[in-house]
Amino acid sequence: MDDFHTSQPIFVQIRQRLAEMILRGQVAEGEALPSVRQIAGDLSVNPLTVTKAFDALVDIGVVEKRRGLGMFVRPGGRAELLSTERAKFLAEDWPRIAAQIRALDLDPELLLTHINDDQGHHHE
Repeated sequence: MDDFHTSQPIFVQIRQRLAEMILRGQVAEGEALPSVRQIAGDLSVNPLTVTKAFDALVDIGVVEKRRGLGMFVRPGGRAELLSTERAKFLAEDWPRIAAQIRALDLDPELLLTHINDDQGHHHE
């Protein structure tokens, strides 16, 4: 996991990383996610910050806490997360991106031909 950027609260960035793990299938439904202690240690952040990130995923029904065992991806959790993330993207990110496309006078057709070009070479 890379360093944090200052544009978003750390718990939001951790939530995003957990979400990506689930969406990519790195942690399957019914499997355990890394523990709060483990993530807090790896990233040198307060465990409460990590808990807050997990809580955000618990709230939308993607993750469940199993007493004494940790956090697990719920059955149907990936689909739930996908629909939440898509809705969030369309409501929050897309209008900004679309406005930028218009402002830069970019051809949407051209953008679509480039969409799969750099897969696997993405570094943030």
